[in-house]
Amino acid sequence: MQLHQINPTFKKKLRKRVGRGGKKGTYSGRGMKGQKSRSGKGPRAGFAGGDTTLLKRLPKKRGMVGKVKIKRGPKLSRLRINPVVLNLKDIKDNFKDGEIVSPKSLFKKKLISKINKKIPIIKILGEGELKGKLIFKGVKISKKVQEGAGEKKHDVKEKIKKKRTRRKKVKKVKEVIVKKEVVKKEKTKKQEVKKEVK
Repeated sequence: MQLHQINPTFKKKLRKRVGRGGKKGTYSGRGMKGQKSRSGKGPRAGFAGGDTTLLKRLPKKRGMVGKVKIKRGPKLSRLRINPVVLNLKDIKDNFKDGEIVSPKSLFKKKLISKINKKIPIIKILGEGELKGKLIFKGVKISKKVQEGAGEKKHDVKEKIKKKRTRRKKVKKVKEVIVKKEVVKKEKTKKQEVKKEVK
């Protein structure tokens, strides 16, 4: 058997021919006059002939659409991004004593995977035990892990970045200005004394 000997199992569908008499003759199923009977572009999708469209008649809900990072507000819980949960028992076999546990290190050791091409937020819970010290960086930790760090024979350290404030700089600047003013006053006093002596 060759390709030219094979026949199709279904019937060949003929193209609809319009405007040649019969049912689809005369006006070719388009009716008489109007925008829809003409060639070219017809009315836009959702157009209701001048009346208010269905989209405008439907009620709309207030609020923002999409994922937004929100810390407070129980009503907007649908917009919160839930963290990926890991327990201490998941970490103990993959990390040695004194190693840093961060989102990047967890991703390298294939304990987590990317969500929408991004490394997700991670939270560590206190199920299981660790025999050593680990440094947690850029990871959320539960209260159970923080409170029971000493009791369960494992120490947990958390690196916290200190926020820079402008107050210290302002104080230094004030001190410098005050010192300069004091020096100027002393100089003027010395000059006055010299004049009196002369």
